[in-house]
Amino acid sequence: MKKKIFIDGKWIDTNSTYSIKNKFTNELFVEVCEAGGKEVDLAVESAVKAFRNYSFTPAHRYEVLAKVSKLLNENIEELATTIAIEGGKPITDARVEVKRSAETFLLAAEEAKKITGTQIPNYNATNRFFYTIKKPVGVVAAITPFNFPMNLVVHKVAPALAAGNPVILKPSSNTSAVALRLCEILEQAGVPQGFLHCVIGGGRTVGQQLLEDSRIAHYTFTGSPGVGKHIQQTIGLRKATLELGSNSATIVHGDCDVEKAAMKLAKMAFAHAGQICISVQRIFVQKSVEERFMQLFLDGVSRLKLGDPLDVETDVGPMISEAEAVRIEEWINEAKYSGAKVITGGNRKRNLFEPTVITNVTKDMKVVAEEVFAPVVSVTSYNAIEEAIDLVNDSKYGLQAGVYTRDMNLSFKLPHLLEVGGVIINDTCCYRADQMPYGGVKESGNGKEGPAFAMQSLMEEVVVVINLEE
Repeated sequence: MKKKIFIDGKWIDTNSTYSIKNKFTNELFVEVCEAGGKEVDLAVESAVKAFRNYSFTPAHRYEVLAKVSKLLNENIEELATTIAIEGGKPITDARVEVKRSAETFLLAAEEAKKITGTQIPNYNATNRFFYTIKKPVGVVAAITPFNFPMNLVVHKVAPALAAGNPVILKPSSNTSAVALRLCEILEQAGVPQGFLHCVIGGGRTVGQQLLEDSRIAHYTFTGSPGVGKHIQQTIGLRKATLELGSNSATIVHGDCDVEKAAMKLAKMAFAHAGQICISVQRIFVQKSVEERFMQLFLDGVSRLKLGDPLDVETDVGPMISEAEAVRIEEWINEAKYSGAKVITGGNRKRNLFEPTVITNVTKDMKVVAEEVFAPVVSVTSYNAIEEAIDLVNDSKYGLQAGVYTRDMNLSFKLPHLLEVGGVIINDTCCYRADQMPYGGVKESGNGKEGPAFAMQSLMEEVVVVINLEE
């Protein structure tokens, strides 16, 4: 089967194709057409034309986005199966992703109806009336990764459309089948011609062409800090929302419900084989409960089932590629050579990697300092909470942190002390609700996702001053 790309309201065939494999069996799943320079230029040209010539009203935006939400809910099993096959995500998690995507579209639809400016008080300018209006920023380029091949696409496309902007989507080639299916659903829902395009291709070709096209007003990207920095350097003063790397941590303080913390962490440290931006990568446990926590935590990890993502019993599916599995295997061996201890896991079969727990780590080991993006977690003990705070903050990243504690004073205090974009109390760092502002500090990026918050940077605020004397 061959899937075409979507440009200017048409499905376009190209000579160049990309083969998407079943990540568990390695069998061919589908071939997708790749865009060349001509197709990318056509997409931008069409988007600019649509933005200039078509009035995509808030009421129409609501209607389209709400219909997409309904259609997603009607096609959960088909979409989830595609995600599981091309991305390796366990089918139960893939179903949740589709449901979340439907919810995100509905959230964006509601926000389309709430766009307002502000009346500004006049206290020092006689006979002047001040107010602001908000208008779409222009053509938006959305560049998305493989790990949430639907919901991260939705978190970029839905707010952009809700704000009235045309979107050019470049999804990860590895998981582009579900993105193209989403375009079919948006077309079915009535998205105006020119307001949505989907181009498949490499970052050095299609991605670079998008970055160098001055007609694009805003870029929204999820991926590595290196690419994020390259985007910002290339686009200059144009706007970008960048959701980048992380080595997110969760603190298990001695006064918490240790059993609840251990069971939740055993699951979330390895969800989607650790290939989640806010995956639990570092756990810091107070020494007073370390022994009990480790017994409960390792027991939970031992129950996880590794295997076929289409099996409803599977907890941990394959990694996106064997090359990525080999990479993390090398990182673990490097850590072991430097003194780290592998308590459980550490073995690889093709791109299947066992849930792995490491102790006796140091901050300069790659498995701690870098983003592992694999089913690997380190556990370190601490004495006082001040030590835990320093351990969390001793990172070039700062996306989210989790804290398990019953101390209310600590719950209010820690968000001011932890250098992250989100602090999750009595849950892991791997929690996200689609309506919340989501984004980090330091090399975890800038800007926020979550429809209402993403839309703030997807609109221009224009001040209007009326001289009442004329």
